[in-house]
Amino acid sequence: MAIFLNADSKVLVQGMTGGEGTKHTRRMVASGTNVVAGVTPGKGGQEVDGIPVFNNVGDAMAATGANVSVVFVPPKFAKAAVIEAIDAAIPLCVVITEGIPIHDTAAFFQYSENSGKTRLVGPNCPGLISPGLSNAGIIPGDITQKGRIGLVSKSGTLTYQMMFELRDLGFTTCVGIGGDPIIGTTHIDCLAAFEADPETEVIVMIGEIGGDAEERAAAFIKDNVTKPVIGYVAGFTAPEGKTMGHAGAIVSGSSGTAAAKKDALEAVGVRVGKTPSEAARLVREVLAAL
Repeated sequence: MAIFLNADSKVLVQGMTGGEGTKHTRRMVASGTNVVAGVTPGKGGQEVDGIPVFNNVGDAMAATGANVSVVFVPPKFAKAAVIEAIDAAIPLCVVITEGIPIHDTAAFFQYSENSGKTRLVGPNCPGLISPGLSNAGIIPGDITQKGRIGLVSKSGTLTYQMMFELRDLGFTTCVGIGGDPIIGTTHIDCLAAFEADPETEVIVMIGEIGGDAEERAAAFIKDNVTKPVIGYVAGFTAPEGKTMGHAGAIVSGSSGTAAAKKDALEAVGVRVGKTPSEAARLVREVLAAL
């Protein structure tokens, strides 16, 4: 089992003929992902390493059965690319692109909500990986293995670090949700999915200072999650009033300190590490006790 992404996932890459799209398509294929198509308007009929390129998402889905899109389209064109994927009713759209204007993100997020058919992950995210099954995005495919831990994180680099620190135990799925003010899939969405996944035994949730996403996640955990959750909040050592680099934290200001988020999470039974390594140690303790 895994959440959102599994062995049956057939991936198309929007922007596959570009430099980043080609590079990361090759990385995804190397880690076992079934990449079945690329999409670049005007380049239909071409191939990248034997993978066919189509002019639009609808044609690619019809020809290949693709059910996941990974978007490597420049910010200026990202809104149109995501709306095209939503219009084609692709079940999962992973938006890697950073620097998308917030007005554009708000528009395609609401468009997705109205359609009710497409799950968005991102934007400005590393994507998601179900080790041994599929890898959609830019997460390194060789730093962990299949296991019993579910991971959801705002931070790309902290996603990688936690995966590496617990590589001997392994993960069901690791989801990088992105740090922009408006994102598709949230901490809460992933917590609900991991709670429902029979192979996920422990959940790791990584947040950061600013905003109230972690506090809202804590309220959800209290009422809906029975599995052990380990947390880490980036920013414990930041000076008071300091904001993080992610746009979500900048816009939200310093309303949510690391200490306040830690308190909210611990109040509902989440054990919180003050460093990524401490959080990893807590995961090992919890798994050993199960």
